[in-house]
Amino acid sequence: MSTGIGELDRVLGGGMPLGAAVMIGGEPGIGKSTLMLQAAAGSGRRVLYITGEESPAQVAMRARRLGVEKAHVTLLAETDTGRITAALDKILPELFVIDSVQTLFSAEAGDVPGTVNQIKYGCYELIDWARAHNVPVFFVAHVTKDGSIAGPKAVEHMVDAVLYFEQSENDLRFVRASKNRFGAVEEVGLFAMQAEGLVEITDPTAVFLVRRSGGMPAGIAAAPVYEGSRILMLELQALTVPAKGGVSRVFADRVDSRRVARIAAVLEKHIGPAFSSLDIYVNVAGGMRVADVGVELPLALALYSAYSGRPVPSNLASAGELSLTGELRPAAQFDRRRKAAAALGYSRFIGPKQVRQGEPSPEDWEKTESISEAVRRVFGTE
Repeated sequence: MSTGIGELDRVLGGGMPLGAAVMIGGEPGIGKSTLMLQAAAGSGRRVLYITGEESPAQVAMRARRLGVEKAHVTLLAETDTGRITAALDKILPELFVIDSVQTLFSAEAGDVPGTVNQIKYGCYELIDWARAHNVPVFFVAHVTKDGSIAGPKAVEHMVDAVLYFEQSENDLRFVRASKNRFGAVEEVGLFAMQAEGLVEITDPTAVFLVRRSGGMPAGIAAAPVYEGSRILMLELQALTVPAKGGVSRVFADRVDSRRVARIAAVLEKHIGPAFSSLDIYVNVAGGMRVADVGVELPLALALYSAYSGRPVPSNLASAGELSLTGELRPAAQFDRRRKAAAALGYSRFIGPKQVRQGEPSPEDWEKTESISEAVRRVFGTE
């Protein structure tokens, strides 16, 4: 079943499977309810939207703002699991939404709403109804300060997919799958929050790549990143400055700071830059979080560029995993990364000599065995 939102369908694995249970978590105010209301309206199906936190008037006001007030959505303000099940039996929707799962309550599960027992009991009852009637259900959940799903973490094993709703420093929103029985894990959907609601980003290049009229500044490297089923071209930015107080630190929000420190240590060991006396800042243009190991080579080039003051050529992209010995290892979907970079005008592509077993070999790329050889090729220096 399509939700009518292409980026959400992508993350789900092509659409909402019938009878499936999907949990979506995110910080308060990030747009979870907006996304669910747009999906309910965009599905074109008979939908029951159960709200436990907002009044019907508040949800209706949001629907008018989003322009979906005429959709076939029945609104129910209820938290009692028994009454919700009775409403489902009466209305027999083709899709229903629980917003949010923390508000579910049943006298059989205790006297205090919001406890783990209440959430587990309510989810079990509603998932059982959904599967018995072959009807998909969305559960909305909140996250804790450390970014993990609150209370419902205990029921992640009961649902078929778990989606995280993330936000960058600007209006960008990312929907990422951490569990999915019907599609790829770590698939990412891209949205922008605007006055009319969440708008899909169909051209990520315009968001993550910075187009410059002049030459490239030092500390910038282009990286094709493999996310789910597609390749995204990102710009990695690095900055090195003398350490304050004699103790070096790494500041990296969108890339694991431990990975940045490891790459800096490999560069210092095998090439020579004294990163141990510098503060290192790393950023990803557009604010997207990156976990792909294929960014290690372009990140190393960006760090060396920032240290030496020599810019990476504007027509060069790279991909590869960096070992502690300074050797380059192949990254997944290497051929697709090269093609994605070439399609955007990057005529040079640097990577390891070999690709992963079973993957097609690219036709043309600059093969390197070590990070020292890669630096020599890029910057023309010993």
